[in-house]
Amino acid sequence: WKELGGRDKKITPYSFDEILESYTEEELGEDLEHVPALFNEQIKQDEGIVVFALQYFYNPYGPGKKLYVDDISTIDLFFGKQWYPTTKPAAQLGFWPLILGTLLVSIVAILFALPFALAASIYLAELASKRVRSFMKPTIELLAGIPSVVYGFFGLAVIVPFVKDLFDIPVGETALAGAIVLAIMALPTIITIAEDSLRTTPRAMREASLALGANKWQTILKVSIPYSISGITAAIILGVGRAIGETMAILMVSGNAAVIPNSLLKPVRTIPATIAAELGEAPFGGLHFKSLFALGCILFVITMAVNFLVEVMSPKRRVN
Repeated sequence: WKELGGRDKKITPYSFDEILESYTEEELGEDLEHVPALFNEQIKQDEGIVVFALQYFYNPYGPGKKLYVDDISTIDLFFGKQWYPTTKPAAQLGFWPLILGTLLVSIVAILFALPFALAASIYLAELASKRVRSFMKPTIELLAGIPSVVYGFFGLAVIVPFVKDLFDIPVGETALAGAIVLAIMALPTIITIAEDSLRTTPRAMREASLALGANKWQTILKVSIPYSISGITAAIILGVGRAIGETMAILMVSGNAAVIPNSLLKPVRTIPATIAAELGEAPFGGLHFKSLFALGCILFVITMAVNFLVEVMSPKRRVN
């Protein structure tokens, strides 16, 4: 208090939860009507106390003085660097670490998955024999139906130890491990849809290209892919959506630390993992509960923005 221009006394924080624990139900009152008087008693006993409670319990005729606290601004909410929603007496609600963690893991996962997925879809649609395709296509489609928690266990048993040993780091639950697991989960979706789209290229167009002197690869790159680009774009969008919205697998392998990521070898926490981990413990209608719903809205906006960006960047020209 002396540093703030007051007496040389220690500041004592006192929250509403503490008064609930310190007094019986009879002392508090059936409708908590005795709480203001109990707060006044605490203030009289300790002049350095700071009480954190709802404005409803403030007694303007008591010994204390009301302190006005500004609401959390939108900028502080979105770009705050700390996410501690359960800290007492005041929660720290900063979405920025969660937003960055979601974008980092999702983008890296898609960068890992896209080259392999497109190569596999081209192989199945254009190069594989009928026997190989009849075996590989159902197998890949079955992989898309595996529950995400199974991928999470696979990541814990295989990917996490691999990352830990490869980079010689204390723990393997990192953003890189989460990105690898998400990439594996996105592969079946992208491969299946992209391969189906490539196979819609008319046989006459392929034969015309070959008749003009183009080889197999030139036909694939100049005819099949441009013709089916809309389907390939749809596959990419669905793969991105799978990566951004994944919950259980990323919760199990990413370290679940709400800090601003500065490396792929550090633990992170994503928005879906945060909602899944904390929504069940958040008091209904409270600040924490509303913050998690706000995170859900942000996740929706991010998904829509990514889908729109992919649509804008993808070429619309088709082969005539």
